[in-house]
Amino acid sequence: MTPSSPTDSPGEAGSAIKRAIDHPSTYGLRHWSGWVLGPGALLLTLILPPPEGLSPEGWKTAGAAMLMATLWICESVPIPVTALSPLVLFPALGLGTIQTTAAPFASPIIYLFLGGFLIALAMQRWNLHRRVALNLIAVMGTRPTRIVAGFLLASALVSMWVSNTATALMMLPIALSVVQILPQNGSSTLRNFGTALLLAVAYGATTGGMATLIGTPPNALLAAYVDEVYGFTIGFGQWMLIGVPVMLVTLPIVWLVLTRVSFRLGTEEIAGMADLIRIEKGKLGAWSHGEKAVLAVFVLTALCWIFQPLLSGWLPLVSDTTIAMTGGLLLFLIPINLRRGEFVMNWEATKGMPWDVLLLFGGGLSLAGNIERHGLARYLGDLSSGLNGVPLIVTLVIVCFGLLMLTELTSNTATAATFLPIVAALALSLGENPLLFLIPCALAANCSYMMPVGTPPNAIVFGSGYVSLPQMARAGMVLNVALVPVILGLVWVLGSLVFGLELGVVPSWALPPPAP
Repeated sequence: MTPSSPTDSPGEAGSAIKRAIDHPSTYGLRHWSGWVLGPGALLLTLILPPPEGLSPEGWKTAGAAMLMATLWICESVPIPVTALSPLVLFPALGLGTIQTTAAPFASPIIYLFLGGFLIALAMQRWNLHRRVALNLIAVMGTRPTRIVAGFLLASALVSMWVSNTATALMMLPIALSVVQILPQNGSSTLRNFGTALLLAVAYGATTGGMATLIGTPPNALLAAYVDEVYGFTIGFGQWMLIGVPVMLVTLPIVWLVLTRVSFRLGTEEIAGMADLIRIEKGKLGAWSHGEKAVLAVFVLTALCWIFQPLLSGWLPLVSDTTIAMTGGLLLFLIPINLRRGEFVMNWEATKGMPWDVLLLFGGGLSLAGNIERHGLARYLGDLSSGLNGVPLIVTLVIVCFGLLMLTELTSNTATAATFLPIVAALALSLGENPLLFLIPCALAANCSYMMPVGTPPNAIVFGSGYVSLPQMARAGMVLNVALVPVILGLVWVLGSLVFGLELGVVPSWALPPPAP
């Protein structure tokens, strides 16, 4: 790592971001294998008779699920393209009409995230997220360990409400500006500081996303899945009662690994750091009307989410989705300059909407509905009955750690969409509440700290060229091992308080309907 002069920082930052975005992904063996394994699995289910205990429709559903899972994992085609395949595949296989197949694409949970994304885009349009991050970093001080803590916390807090990808892209140039003021030919401590700082951006964005339903796609997929399949709603505030404690416990662990285990950082102050933060804050200028309006809408929306159970007692139609969409639409109605026809949000700004994520939700829900409707989930659960003799905690550790390691090599979003129905079936076969397995598995799917392909923040930081794969893998492996027991312990304790989780008790909403 060769630091540049501060005057070169804008160009360097811009180049690093471009490398991060355009980081080439060669179409290799993994991608080509999807074209063989996926269609091959579907073809086998069409040729071979279904196994005993599984209907022909369930058998074809298994083939379709293996096709989609393979294409998602191998990324043979873009992930949202695979998510759209049920619209053609399921009617063609006789697994449902176009109406039933397409219905999950209009699930209320999708509009919850649409509203949340609109608020996030408004924050980005008016640079509110950057102001919050810079002020937080300024408060933390100029010592290496404190700077890493500041970037870690800033990335996490922003990522709670803004996508972890956007968070990482926003924080990267700020972190690079800090790295570039380091002295030429600095000590190993300073070189370690630069690496730890950039990893703090990636890990903070990943960790913060676990705190809210809109923070990262696996959380959203979990909420959408239980709502679509079981009719059970996970409230925004309910999730925060588990997600925020997980984030608050995880962040100190990440900080210790980055500053004390993987990279031993000194305590001397970084010369020029305070000036750099002051310059960056100066570029933002005074608070604009747009920033103030977005902040007001954001705070109001967040408070409504948190107190939604109380509000629904007065207004039965109030839900997390209506709150999100009200906040999102309100941004288009608040004027900034009526003479110019300028409002807080305009349609041009929505071009950054992650439509691919919304499509993935729809495709995942459509697949999950078929898995449940045609008896495949129940069949997979029966196959798992052999685990009855294994201690529950051992089963949970194996499932969570296995899912976590898998998502290091595949998209965490695609992994969650594929395996959540299977995990739910496993829980029911063991006579347990599906949430006891689903919540820790969704959180574990977020914990991709080891590999660049695991999650977009990792890819962005790796693409900057300042972090090597061994450095990321070494720090990430320690975190993977440490966080599985943390997640399981917190879900075990908090789940009973928030969702009434009891060992050996299946709630009524998860039980199959009585036979007619």
